[in-house]
Amino acid sequence: MRRPSWNHESESTVTTTPDARPRGTRLPRNARRKQLLGAAQEVFVAQGYHAAAMDEIAERAGVSKPVLYQHFPGKMELYLALLEQHAEELVNTVQAALASTDDNKLRVAATFKAFFQFVSGEGEAFRLLFESDLRNVPAVRQRLESTLHQCADAISQVIQEDTDIPGEDAHLLGMGLVGMAETSARYWLGHTGAIPQGTAEDMMARLAWRGISGWENVRRPPEPTA
Repeated sequence: MRRPSWNHESESTVTTTPDARPRGTRLPRNARRKQLLGAAQEVFVAQGYHAAAMDEIAERAGVSKPVLYQHFPGKMELYLALLEQHAEELVNTVQAALASTDDNKLRVAATFKAFFQFVSGEGEAFRLLFESDLRNVPAVRQRLESTLHQCADAISQVIQEDTDIPGEDAHLLGMGLVGMAETSARYWLGHTGAIPQGTAEDMMARLAWRGISGWENVRRPPEPTA
């Protein structure tokens, strides 16, 4: 796709189009980038990558297309930037959940809660990770796989610290828990009228804990006293 010349246009160019966000406000580069990513997410989630157009993204952001190209050379670069942003968000959320307590039963619950909150978040960012129509593109596939492996790595480290399970086995269990959390959260989102979110999180966490706590030497919460 041929990129237009932007030698004679700046980010303060004022243009008005129907339904576009107001143009003409000069923003710092980081703020403009954030604005463009937000507009792109709305378009990608609504239409998918292939149907999305840079013209529409620019209009949604309230900028000219040359300004959009100043920040992102093309649609793929824009998509990958969004993918990276939300992949880091999910990994950081899972790591924070694991670090939130030393009680492994509560850790499991916090991890499932992290996934459910991610898929139910505003903007449907989870679709960019888990329902992408670009999964066969190497750069996209690698980032998706890396995200899940990073989450599994964080979980497997906790498993290794609190059990006698060796590294490869612990990573497999971590991947299993990540897969369970992702799949159940996405299924729940499509049936949100049937089960409250808190109930769904608790059900899946109890199922996972009953499995992982079956291994010897798993550190369990203390039994309640009478």
